[in-house]
Amino acid sequence: MSLAELKMITLDCADAPASAAFWSEVLGWEVAHSQDEYAMLTGPAHALGFGTIPDYEAPGWPNEHGSKQFHFDLAVDDLATAEKAMVDLGARVPDEQPGETWRVLVDPGGHPFCLTLAGNW
Repeated sequence: MSLAELKMITLDCADAPASAAFWSEVLGWEVAHSQDEYAMLTGPAHALGFGTIPDYEAPGWPNEHGSKQFHFDLAVDDLATAEKAMVDLGARVPDEQPGETWRVLVDPGGHPFCLTLAGNW
């Protein structure tokens, strides 16, 4: 038996509504709540929250000092198609990339995340 069940992950950011709008489009999850200070998405089994933090500093990529802490790994059917769609939504593609089977992107709030082919999972 577990001690707890994960229900939500909350990310600090500079603009909670903008982060929620971006991730809502990427994941297809509903924006359940959105205001300047806080926004939340609801997914099939979990929720994703965003808290606006004054003077927020986004983690860098690449991140040699370990200040990034964590990132999302997303499975996609086609790397190029998913990358283009997410860039159209406001993500950016950093110059530094880890290899051929993964693509690192950075969300509008500055959080790095990875795309990989669904077949690799």
